[in-house]
Amino acid sequence: MTDKPQTFSRLRSFLWPIHSHELSKFLPMLVIFFLICFNYNLLRVTKDSLVVTARSSGAEALPFLKVWAILPMAFLFTYIFTRLINRFKKETVFYIIISGFLLFFIIFGFVLYPLRESLHPNELADKLQASLPIGFKGLIAVFRNWTYTAFYVMSEMWSTIVMSVLFWGFANDVTGVKDAKRFYGLLGIGANLSSILSGQAATWISKYTYNPHLPFGQDAWGQSVIFMVGLIVISGIVCMLLYKRIHKKGHGYNTPHVTEREAREPSVKMGLRKNFSYLAKSKYLLLLALIVLCYNISINLVEVVWKDQLHNLYPDPKDYNAYMGKVLTSIGIISTLTSLFITGNVLRKSSWTFSAMISPFILLITGIGFFSFLLFKNSWLQTFAALLSTSTLGMSAFFGSLQNCFARASKYTFFDATKEMAFVPLSSESKQKGKAAIDGVGSRLGKSGGSLIHQSLLVIFGTVSQSTPFVGIILLLTVGSWMFAVKLLGRQFKDLEETTSADITKAATNQEIKV
Repeated sequence: MTDKPQTFSRLRSFLWPIHSHELSKFLPMLVIFFLICFNYNLLRVTKDSLVVTARSSGAEALPFLKVWAILPMAFLFTYIFTRLINRFKKETVFYIIISGFLLFFIIFGFVLYPLRESLHPNELADKLQASLPIGFKGLIAVFRNWTYTAFYVMSEMWSTIVMSVLFWGFANDVTGVKDAKRFYGLLGIGANLSSILSGQAATWISKYTYNPHLPFGQDAWGQSVIFMVGLIVISGIVCMLLYKRIHKKGHGYNTPHVTEREAREPSVKMGLRKNFSYLAKSKYLLLLALIVLCYNISINLVEVVWKDQLHNLYPDPKDYNAYMGKVLTSIGIISTLTSLFITGNVLRKSSWTFSAMISPFILLITGIGFFSFLLFKNSWLQTFAALLSTSTLGMSAFFGSLQNCFARASKYTFFDATKEMAFVPLSSESKQKGKAAIDGVGSRLGKSGGSLIHQSLLVIFGTVSQSTPFVGIILLLTVGSWMFAVKLLGRQFKDLEETTSADITKAATNQEIKV
């Protein structure tokens, strides 16, 4: 016999709609997600500080890096993941992948970064820069500072493989559609609190002064890199310990909401070509892939322009990192308040389509504001900036930061939650193959698509600032496509959710009859 559903008080339903018997499962998941996101945010700030402020580099390096380094590695990591998942248990794959990442970050902190001057081919890069057009400056910087490139790639892969594929794949496997509406909004709070803490950590690290008595680091920033690596390794180890505890408590992959149809399915064997072939045959997964693609193109289009403004304002890596830490803290505060008071209630009380439409709407409005300021900053805005005792460059950086805060906050609250909810009612095969293809490579294709746009414009115009008007137009078209895909997918999600609910009800009824 099934237990009667418990009801919550109005306040608890608003703030903490979790049953007591679910805490042994939910709380470790919340902490794991918090730590994974803490590492992701800390890595995101540090990788930008290293690459953008590196020798003969700048924001121009980012589009080339995302196409010629990150995209191939996304295919490689997705291939490795599919091979591991076919050979080992999912729990074992989690430990293998996390350990591999932690090992790389240790090697970077204690070997690659201290030896960077002797490892970077600066003389050859200088010759290439002298013989090639200025539009290729970013590509040469990727080659010149290859240790930073490797760090940037591994940081991006942490987001793709660990956060998107490993954690959310696990969460989708052990959570039903109804539970996801309660769980995922609160999981967002963990991610957002991590943003606040990691932002403060980045700011603290940037203010650190050199200590000659420590046995590592040749300067203040070098010692700061070691501290950052230490935080990441500790967080990663705690993640693995909590993940093991979840499985010991019986909350692993024995999902309680498996339907009769899924129970009859054979175990899923994954392969890179098979995953994309499966994706191409499903209109539902193609629409979901288009949403992920458009988001990543949009955010990349805006961020390169914004980071170019920041680099001009803060050329020193410590100052750049400190400012990014403040931005990260602001994102965390906005996201936490949104998750706590808005996201969960919107997810439970509104349709999937309405919830999923919030992110593109916010990015559209803030993007229009940011690009409008850049295009007209030499008009009356100069007088406005002077009244505030700042420059138009400072105002540009501020408005770009404001745009990034709200766009990223909407991503960590509504976008991630609705995207993962869209996977929940799918079959086991669709979840595994579709998620590996969409999150493993699709998100990278989106960022690479935005980077290819920037690369083409850089080759034509030479600098980011000269290409800004065209970037703004492309952003409008991309967000429009995103909204259209959300509307179409929302209809299919509603039908699939109703079908899945009917299957679960039928399975529960049959179980009661047997009892």
